[in-house]
Order: sequence, then C-alpha cells, then structure tokens
Amino acid sequence: MRKLLLALLLSASPALAEPTKGWYSMDAMGCMILRECTDGVVEIKSAKDIASYYKKAGMMDPLYSEFNSMMKALGKIGVKVYIAPEKYFPPGHRGVYHTVSNNFYLNDGLVKRYSTLMAVMRHEGWHAAQDCMAGSIDNSMIAIIKPEEDVPEFWREMVEKSYPASAVPWEAEAAWAGRTEGMTAKALEACATGKMWEVYKPTPMTRQWLIENDYLKE
Repeated sequence: MRKLLLALLLSASPALAEPTKGWYSMDAMGCMILRECTDGVVEIKSAKDIASYYKKAGMMDPLYSEFNSMMKALGKIGVKVYIAPEKYFPPGHRGVYHTVSNNFYLNDGLVKRYSTLMAVMRHEGWHAAQDCMAGSIDNSMIAIIKPEEDVPEFWREMVEKSYPASAVPWEAEAAWAGRTEGMTAKALEACATGKMWEVYKPTPMTRQWLIENDYLKE
C-alpha cells in the first residue's frame, strides 16, 4: 500500500537540503500555505489574470484554452490557484500543491514565461488529480493515476535525480503530465465530473484502498 498511496502534505519541487527559516525557505512557504502570510499573494482565476499580474500580453491558443480549461475544472473541484512572490519559496521551487488546503501556489519569479507557467500548472494540477484519485480532495492522500510501467522511463530517470525514492512514482507521472499538452486538463475534468475511476482504472492497490474506505464498491 505504501508504494501506491502516500500521505503528503506538500507536493512541490524538490531540494534535499532546504533552508528552514526566513524568506526563501520551507518556513516561509509553510506560512503562505497556512494563509498566515498573504502579502502579495494573489488568487488567479483565468489566463487574463496572469496577463494582468505580469502586465504583459496574454497567452495565445492553444495555451490560453488549455489554461482556462484547467482553471475551470479546478474551480469545480474546489482547488484555488495563487501566484505569490518568490520570497515565499525555497530556492528552485516553481510551485507547490497542498493536499490539505487543496490550494496550489505559483512562484512569480520562476513562471514568467508562459511555457514554464503551463508546465508548472500541469504538474501541480496533476497532483490535484492524484488527490482526487485517492478518493477525494477532502483527504490528505494522493494516488498514482497511471500504472508505473506506463510512465516513460525518461521522466522516471529525471525525477530520480531530484526527489526522494519514496516520491518517485507520484512525481514521475506529474513530470510527464507537466510536459504533455492536455494530459492534466483531461484528468482534472474527469475529477470534476465525478468520473475519475471510469476514465482512469485504479491500480489494484489503489482500488483495494478505495473499497476499504467506501469510495468504491466491490
């Protein structure tokens, strides 16, 4: 069970030796996530909000439509998206999804380019979909969506260099989704419409857990 389901408080970009105090630290990120630090933290509801935040020209299709599709689904699910100053993130962290509050946060210093923004949105959005796969976003569990053998080896090898071994199954498929157009949008739509386990067949261990916790019937 531990291999396929993991109780994570944070799903974020990795770092093995994190600063813990002051700005640019895990402490600062925790303060933001708990909504105790809100200065400069702005909720995003559409692609137009991103353009307004950066005071630049808006996204063009297909990114514009994909971004708004994800935002619409996230809104239905109950996940809020914020963009926040870089000081709230440890060095190198582009975004974070919190499985308890069901919010995710984008690092404004590292997602200025729309291509990078979309990669982070897809990645963190995939973690929200993993939350849904584990029964409900109202718990603190996440489950892999794809069978591990379906994830391209390239993404697994890349993630193994940056994340603890225990996080690799979840992060490998999130990395894959982050660079694949429409993959996260499809998963979020399945969650938003209550068809998660119809669109994506749960792995045997995940299915067992869902049955034991009354999310699915035998």
